Amino acid sequence: TIMVLPREGLKDPDGNSLTYDRAYTIGEFDLYIPQDENGNYKDYATLGESYADTVKAMRTLTPTHVVFNGAVGALTGDGAMEAKVGETVLIIHSQANRDTRPHLIGGHGDWVWETGKFANAPEKDLETWFIRGGSAGAALYTFKQPGVYAYVNHNLIEAFELGASGHFVVEGEWDHDLMTQ
Repeated sequence: TIMVLPREGLKDPDGNSLTYDRAYTIGEFDLYIPQDENGNYKDYATLGESYADTVKAMRTLTPTHVVFNGAVGALTGDGAMEAKVGETVLIIHSQANRDTRPHLIGGHGDWVWETGKFANAPEKDLETWFIRGGSAGAALYTFKQPGVYAYVNHNLIEAFELGASGHFVVEGEWDHDLMTQ
């Protein structure tokens, strides 16, 4: 993923500066791993031996895995993204081949640049945003409560069955006033 931040920094539609404390890059991509007649993944002695079966699997356009940062679970457990209550995080998300719809469960995009063009005004308060295949987008979110936030491809089948999910682990004090009426 390559995104070039403007020299003058990020701006809201009125030209006010937007800042962030941390940035994470999430590369989402699909994998096509050959399977045998019983649905078990095939193993090959060399990469060259796998070529014909891999091409055949890819031509189905039905991925066996849709992953963040190279592997199922890469952004969970010890690989989870971290933040603190009150921190603003810049989330940069790319997908090489297919359209995707990132979603932060328990949060949202306070400011979102769906097309990755920071010269364009960002949209505000998006629950889910659209990243076109072959491109990248970005979102800013300020975490308000501690906990584990799931970050998913909002095609939930791809998130929970094929692997396109990660976690933000947010530390800090619980703000009871945010949760009461």
